[in-house]
Amino acid sequence: MRNEQLAELGQQLRVDSVRAADAAGSGHPTSSMSAADLAAVLLANHLRYDFDRPGHPGNDRLIFSKGHASPLLYALYRAAGVIDEKELLTFRRLGSRLEGHPTPRLPWVDVATGSLGQGLPVGVGMALAGKKLDQIPYRVWVLSGDSEMAEGSVWEAVEHAAYEHLDNLTLIIDVNRLGQRGPTRHEWDLDAYARRLQAFGWHTIEIDGHDVRAVDDALAEARTTFRRPTAVIARTHKGRGVSTVEDREGMHGKPLPHAEEAIEELGGPRAIHVDVQPPPAARVLHGTRGGHAEPPRFAIGDSVATRTAYGKALAALGSERADVVALDGEVGDSTRTEYFAKAHPSRYFECYIAEQQLVAAAVGMQARGYVPYAATFAAFLTRAHDFIRMAAVSRASIRLVGSHAGVAIGQDGPSQMGLEDLAMFRAVPGSTVLCPCDGNQTARLVEAMADLAGVSYLRTSRGETPVLYGPDEEFPVGGSRVLRSSERDRLTVVAAGATVHEALAAAELLESEGIAVRVVDLYSVKPVDARTLQKAADETRCLVTVEDHRPQGGLGDAVAEVFSDGRPARRLVRLGVRNIPASATPQEQLRVAGIDAASIAVAARLLVEEVVVR
Repeated sequence: MRNEQLAELGQQLRVDSVRAADAAGSGHPTSSMSAADLAAVLLANHLRYDFDRPGHPGNDRLIFSKGHASPLLYALYRAAGVIDEKELLTFRRLGSRLEGHPTPRLPWVDVATGSLGQGLPVGVGMALAGKKLDQIPYRVWVLSGDSEMAEGSVWEAVEHAAYEHLDNLTLIIDVNRLGQRGPTRHEWDLDAYARRLQAFGWHTIEIDGHDVRAVDDALAEARTTFRRPTAVIARTHKGRGVSTVEDREGMHGKPLPHAEEAIEELGGPRAIHVDVQPPPAARVLHGTRGGHAEPPRFAIGDSVATRTAYGKALAALGSERADVVALDGEVGDSTRTEYFAKAHPSRYFECYIAEQQLVAAAVGMQARGYVPYAATFAAFLTRAHDFIRMAAVSRASIRLVGSHAGVAIGQDGPSQMGLEDLAMFRAVPGSTVLCPCDGNQTARLVEAMADLAGVSYLRTSRGETPVLYGPDEEFPVGGSRVLRSSERDRLTVVAAGATVHEALAAAELLESEGIAVRVVDLYSVKPVDARTLQKAADETRCLVTVEDHRPQGGLGDAVAEVFSDGRPARRLVRLGVRNIPASATPQEQLRVAGIDAASIAVAARLLVEEVVVR
């Protein structure tokens, strides 16, 4: 498209952004107007995309990291002919696909955006998939605002992209000077952004973002840059083209006050249609199946750490399925992802100590059809919670694994102990939360996770624990296992992970005192096996939950919720980690936290005595 036509297309995108926000009575038209010329040139001359086939493996990927500029994205879709004017004006209405910030309700949106600082990290994951896995020359274009360049997650992505030589990745920074409440940190100092990006090894191009010829040349240069990602740093004006709002504070996130006059000043509505260039034919190199490998098998009575079982099971799964990939946060020797790395080095991705990038890369890879497992210490996944939250909004299917969970890790102390992870993941909509107690159970759950939709989480332990189950036993998601039961049971102990073994020891101790105890291994913390729990409550009258986790939001709360709808348990006691641990041996940690066998036995005795008295 020629320069004059590109300029007209930019004006059309501005007008449509104003119209959409005006119809909704809310939105961010001024943020859309600043990037309109950038978007027009990209759509018309550089994007390679088949809108009729959004799943085409050769399609370029376009991420609006500044998701509040969604009116501009929807205006692009109208120009491409995939939404009409009527739908454009449903922006932000109940039931509309055109939400306030983009989500995959639209087939051309890979991931939800709007939580700033996430678009580039996810784009890195997509670019890694294209260069290292698909080996298809599609490009990843990320439109970023200048405000979000202050986010630490952006710089995790910047460094990783340069380290991996992602020359298929282009970041377009819309430097419009104004943030939500006033000027941004660097305002129009384009060189400030360029110096930082260059220091990480990026190729940078500084331009006037309203000069369509300069934009066209910059995007062409980005496409031909070798072994370095490119950042196009564009100086723009917020609210460009409307004198009453252009480069004025106080207009962020508001429809224009006199929309009709603004539209007239912009030259009125237009109906330019862009025939977006389709991608070249692409051949996908991965299939869904690989060779054959036996999952690990552990003998009953042996001792094995669940983290070790995870690593061996994932390596075996990688041999079965060529779409499985593994990512780790530079702790693969501890999480045991190293087993996968050795077996399948081309599908292993080291993300280093950058947990936000770790999760974001997994989200980007799953958007390209892969089945990612990402692992680090359970405690460190808390740093990436916003990415996990947004993964759910993105309808992303990712598998996260947190090792070194709980006080049972021992002497390393509280900074390394994941004690809030179950609560964090249970709160994610549509999530699955699994906490295995032995090697064979872990191996089966690793395999099951591959076919789960949404965000799934597997909690693993550092220390070795006895193998309780045979290698051929099944552990369906949403299930549990009753390890001890009799008609004489006077209470039920519900445990998961490391505390299952403490519960069994407590039951043996209580049995010697004439107190029969049922033990339930609630390995599926979400969804929970409500039927087994209700049966246990009806038959034993009392429940004790014990977890190597804070009392809030974890196993105990999952059990309590089963009885919150009119079927209360007669007695429910919840044991969890209430103290701030210090360095000690694993067994000392369990004792001090009050979740070892002796502590469980004490709670059980008191509960049984209370019931007898009543």
